[in-house]
Amino acid sequence: MADQETVPYGRKTQRPPAIKEVHILWITAGLGCDGDTVSITAASEPSIEDVILGAIPGLPKVHLHNPVLAYETGEDFLAAFHKAARGELDNFVLVVEGSIPNENLSGDGYWAAMGTDAKTGQPITTNEWIDRLAPKALAVIGAGTCATYGGIHAMEGNPTGCMGLADYLGWNWRSKAGLPIVNVPGCPVQPDNFMETVLYLLRQLAGLAPMIDLDQALRPRWLFGNTVHNGCDRAAYYEQADFATEYGSPKCLVKIGCWGPVVQCNVPKRGWIGGMGGCPNVGGICIGCTMPGFPDKFMPFMDEPPGAVFSSGAIKPYGILIRNLRKITNATLNREPKWRHNRQVLTTGYHGS
Repeated sequence: MADQETVPYGRKTQRPPAIKEVHILWITAGLGCDGDTVSITAASEPSIEDVILGAIPGLPKVHLHNPVLAYETGEDFLAAFHKAARGELDNFVLVVEGSIPNENLSGDGYWAAMGTDAKTGQPITTNEWIDRLAPKALAVIGAGTCATYGGIHAMEGNPTGCMGLADYLGWNWRSKAGLPIVNVPGCPVQPDNFMETVLYLLRQLAGLAPMIDLDQALRPRWLFGNTVHNGCDRAAYYEQADFATEYGSPKCLVKIGCWGPVVQCNVPKRGWIGGMGGCPNVGGICIGCTMPGFPDKFMPFMDEPPGAVFSSGAIKPYGILIRNLRKITNATLNREPKWRHNRQVLTTGYHGS
């Protein structure tokens, strides 16, 4: 485990050689709920079926090994993981779902594990799997907020010492193909955000795309470059200092707990599934689940964020002025131009009774 050091990654970094076939080894044995796996089954841009069935031109052949979605069970399912750990599976991407516990705190037991070690007869912990597989992986992806930054399980006072992938492997860690950890946060991860990231990495491994562009929190920059507020249908109400005081209002939700102006997430634009839904779109507040500081820095939920007290107060006089000026302009625009009414007699010749 290494100290956190955030470093931006851009397009100038090296490009790995083209790959023809890729296995995706997906560990759901972190401390999580399998919600990210369930989420990605709803993806459509692209769908997981299109990726696996080879419906997208130019991609490597993809084999998915996910315990929730696999037909195989038990040792049959784990065979690919053991083969990769032994170095017998050259081209694979490791996906981790769920928080990574600190096994140094587990005493005589263990926090999380998947399968059994044939030599020792003991469970193979999640940490051991990551230690065995990450150095041999072409890329490592964190699926969801738990795997990326620790999430709910890592909040202050937890007994497990939970953390995200970058805290465990190191923020400057690189795969054998030269790729940094790729974080796709969300609670759960937005399905198309995740599958679009996988698609980009597959194109990169096929030699069809440059190095993936990540921000300082290792998130894809094109997905997490803007705030919730930037894409929110309620943003104009904020500008006009017109705030909701109760749930069910169509106005800006900042005063009842929304952190949208400072949270990097595209869900108001992309929705949850098929362009539909999204927290503020359906009247819910943003609680910052895509941010490394979640949940501790956003609690207590539903309280007005500290920064909103100042910003909403500062914008109030401006907002009142703008609203009134816009009412005047609106009234003007709701009247047709005078030159459309410069005749006293109808041109049809009909003069009325």
